[in-house]
Amino acid sequence: MSTSPTADAPTGTQEHVLHRISEELAVTFDGVFGPDMVERYVFESYAALARTAKIKTYLPIITRRFARDRLNALAHAQGKRPSGVPEVLFVCVQNAGRSQMAAALLKDLTRGAVNVRSAGSMPAEHLDENVVTAMNEIGLSLGEEFPKPLTDDVVRAADVVITMGCGDTCPIYPGKKYEDWQISDPATMTIDGVREVRDALRARVEGLVSQLVG
Repeated sequence: MSTSPTADAPTGTQEHVLHRISEELAVTFDGVFGPDMVERYVFESYAALARTAKIKTYLPIITRRFARDRLNALAHAQGKRPSGVPEVLFVCVQNAGRSQMAAALLKDLTRGAVNVRSAGSMPAEHLDENVVTAMNEIGLSLGEEFPKPLTDDVVRAADVVITMGCGDTCPIYPGKKYEDWQISDPATMTIDGVREVRDALRARVEGLVSQLVG
């Protein structure tokens, strides 16, 4: 597979790792998607993440997670491998604060009864430190999370799309429930402000849980 000579293109070593990831995911999705499509998703996912990453050393590691999740979303949306549970997508601008907190809260409250994703219309390089701290205070770690760009496949897979400050960037598809939550952006807040946002999100998420799982 050829790659364009851009700043987003992987180095030779990284490209070798991406090919290996493609082979692993091709086995995971055998009978669902062909190897060529899996490889395309892996390299596209790498390029999307590389646009906001200043240090690319660990990009292949998160690329594997991002590509696998996108392929799972696509398989669900196409009815090839349905998840069997409600699918929720949280979208904000940077995917470094509100959407990450909301996703973590919903995952914690539903314990696998809902499949949860988050994304950003203009993803940041990393999660907000105060956001990570505020979530750690209630026992929820965001240590393995990373800002992810909004992609069409995750929107198609969602039953419910919750937007927070990202305007009209999220595509609209029929048959889905869309909500816009008016939650302040914690990006420039002190830790006390972020805690208030966290608690406001918890209340909204608890209401959402009652709608999803009764």
